[in-house]
Amino acid sequence: MRILAIDYGLKRTGIAVTDEMQIIASGLTTIASETTIDFLKRYFAKERVEKVLIGDPKQMNGLPSESSVLIEAFIVKFISEFPDMQIERVDERFTSKMAFQTMIDSGLKKKQRQDKALIDEISATILLQDYLSRKK
Repeated sequence: MRILAIDYGLKRTGIAVTDEMQIIASGLTTIASETTIDFLKRYFAKERVEKVLIGDPKQMNGLPSESSVLIEAFIVKFISEFPDMQIERVDERFTSKMAFQTMIDSGLKKKQRQDKALIDEISATILLQDYLSRKK
C-alpha cells in the first residue's frame, strides 16, 4: 500500500506518492487546490493508499503559520470525505526552500525554477521522502 503526501496551498496543491513497498517517494502532480478532494476520490478508487501525510506549516518559532487555518479547513473536509483514511501531519517548514535548491542542483533553468507548480510537487516529494527516512 502507498503513502501519499499533500502540500496543500491557497491556489495549488502538490502531491507525491510512494511505490507499493513504501521505499521511494515520487512527485505525482500539482493540481488546483479546489480540485483536491475530487482528485483524491479518483486516485483512491484506483490505488491502495494506507496513509496520507499533510504538511503542517509552522513559523520558525514553531507556532502555526498564517496558512494553518486554510489547511485545518481542508483537513475537516478530507476527514468528512475519507473518514477511514489515516492522516499524519508533517512539519513542512523547509520543504519549499529545499525544493528550490533541488531545482538549482539538478540544473533547471531560471524559467523552469519559476514554475511554482513544480516547486509544490517537489515540496510534497521532499516531505514524503523525509517521512520515509525517519520511519526506517
